Amino acid sequence: MTPQTISRVDVTPAAAEVIHQLRDQHGPLMFHQSGGCCDGSSPMCFAKGDFIIGSSDVWLGQIEECDFWMSEDQFEYWKHTHLTVDVTPGRGASFSLEIPLGVRFIIRSRLFDYEELDHLTPIRSGE
Repeated sequence: MTPQTISRVDVTPAAAEVIHQLRDQHGPLMFHQSGGCCDGSSPMCFAKGDFIIGSSDVWLGQIEECDFWMSEDQFEYWKHTHLTVDVTPGRGASFSLEIPLGVRFIIRSRLFDYEELDHLTPIRSGE
């Protein structure tokens, strides 16, 4: 029996609902978490192609059919952490698509256990 691959990133039902609403308005979407300015390390949602992925970005997986990317520097801090994208009321200070809805995406996290570390979804570098 082959062990199941463990996702590095997941989404709550509430966040999935917002993603579906945004996809209906904007078409295919993507997420990026930079750890930089604006909302710091809040995940930002963009129409696919509106944020240019570079060679220093790392693909962690997909949530609701949306690629989830993180800057390589940020990934070094978070590589042992499972991320869950959630949504909370309030306006963030970013350019993320959910802002006009009066909500913002946030990250909830936990450390992977030792068994999970051996079965994580492989990452890949940006284009």
